Amino acid sequence: MPLDPIPDWVPTRRREIGGRIRTARLDAQLSQVQLGERIGRDHKTVHRYEVATSVPTLVDLLLIAHVLDVPLADLVR
Repeated sequence: MPLDPIPDWVPTRRREIGGRIRTARLDAQLSQVQLGERIGRDHKTVHRYEVATSVPTLVDLLLIAHVLDVPLADLVR
C-alpha cells in the first residue's frame, strides 16, 4: 500500500542518490550522454535521475553501478 503523502525524507534521499550518481559519473569522466548510452537510456533520463525528478529502477541502478564501477551500496547508502 503506497504512502500518501510521501514522507518528507523520501525526496531528500532521492536527491542524495541522484547526487551520488552524478559524482560517480563525473569521477568516471563520463557525460550524461555516454552513461545513458551504456545503460540503454536517454541522456535526459540520466539527468532526471541526477536531479531526482525521476526514480531509477533497481535494474537501472545496477547498470549504473556496473558502468561506473562502484558498489550499488555506495549509490544508495
